[in-house]
Amino acid sequence: MQHADLIRLPALSVVELLAKGTVSPLDCIDALEQRIAAVDTKVNALPTLCLERARDRARALMQRPAESRGRLAGLPIPIKDLTAVEGVRTTHGSTIFATDVPARSDVLVEHLERQGAIVYAKSNTPEFGAGANTFNEVFGRTLNPWNTSRSAAGSSGGAAVALATGMAWLAHGSDMGGSLRNPASFCGVVGMRPSPGRVARSRTSSLDGMLSVDGPMARDVEDLALLLDAMAGAERCDPVSLPSDGISFLAAARGGPLPRRVAFSRDLGVTPVEPDVAAAIETAAAKLAAAGVIVEEAHPDLSEAHDCFQVLRALAFATGLKDLLGTHGDRLKPEIVWNVEKGLKLTVEEIIKAEQQRVSMFDRTIAFFERYDLLLAPATITTAFPVEQRYLAECNGYRFGNYVEWLAIAYAITLVACPAISIPAGFSHEQLPVGLQIVGPPQSEASVLRGAKLMQDVLDLGPITPIDPREPREPRR
Repeated sequence: MQHADLIRLPALSVVELLAKGTVSPLDCIDALEQRIAAVDTKVNALPTLCLERARDRARALMQRPAESRGRLAGLPIPIKDLTAVEGVRTTHGSTIFATDVPARSDVLVEHLERQGAIVYAKSNTPEFGAGANTFNEVFGRTLNPWNTSRSAAGSSGGAAVALATGMAWLAHGSDMGGSLRNPASFCGVVGMRPSPGRVARSRTSSLDGMLSVDGPMARDVEDLALLLDAMAGAERCDPVSLPSDGISFLAAARGGPLPRRVAFSRDLGVTPVEPDVAAAIETAAAKLAAAGVIVEEAHPDLSEAHDCFQVLRALAFATGLKDLLGTHGDRLKPEIVWNVEKGLKLTVEEIIKAEQQRVSMFDRTIAFFERYDLLLAPATITTAFPVEQRYLAECNGYRFGNYVEWLAIAYAITLVACPAISIPAGFSHEQLPVGLQIVGPPQSEASVLRGAKLMQDVLDLGPITPIDPREPREPRR
């Protein structure tokens, strides 16, 4: 099979070919190397490659019987540059760690490698994952392939761009305030924030922190479900990780029960939304209703999300980066300095209030999902903005108070511990992708994936990626 044909196949098809022995992991690595050479200079998604390490791992895997090579059977995947990979440069997007090479992989990477994943690259991310625009002082900007003058969002921006351009079949990402969902929305791919604990990871600063989670990205819902199957499961070194309950997320996406009653909201009551985005969500809801599902306009009361998230995010940044502020404060970008300093100034009363607000919103959300199976909303409030902007400062005449407030449509869902997926919902008048966020109650990934597959079929956009990077003003095919 020609390399150009191989990179355009769905991940599930490539895994099937790997399992049959029709192609080898080495063939996949060669195809990716050729594709990266052709397009990554235009988008800067995968700045660190580890192809020889990948080939060594592939050869070792190929010595094992086909049936014992794991769910991914030797499929190569990139790992976000916030997550340690043994022997591979891991910078966190920071000049402080520009030459750091971990001696051991994060438990998430070890878990994936046991499932037959072959790590071949690190995907670009903003400094310490802060800010939903992928740029840093080590590697520079990652550009949106739909229009290379635009942002890829973040913080899993490199992963989303790699998928959209055919430099990856599946990709790892992470999400606190939408870092899986935002880049998926901007780049026309699929990204899922699982429930806290669904995907185990090494704990480095807080044992029980649940704001940030790791999760899967792909070009379509079934491919994403395959990766979630490979990522999920308990690990002893992550005390909040969830044991497998035997559910196949891929099987659920393909054939689980359909939703009966679905809510939709243009804004979750917490944020302005660009008209193109709101219109796409309304159209998606109408198409779902036409398919026979009861669809009603509603959302849980998440009005405390702004104050709550700002406090808990600042606390997380202070917990994780306090020491670096003291030793390398002059090398941290100003947004991170602001966040850490805000966290260090928090009072006990402010933290208690935020925790109480989170519990109240969680309780209201649980009650909401007693009536509704799923909730539809925008994944982001805008389409891709100019890459030179550090963040979205204004929407519909409303000026945001800081660099994360524009992410409320995503972080409101983070706070209530719900799984959420972003899938392509259509395009704006500028022919930029719009993402639809599909949310379910806590630990309902199977239902969310089934709903996402239904919505994908109802919307019927077809395979919109991979694409070659497009210069500004180039028309969509």
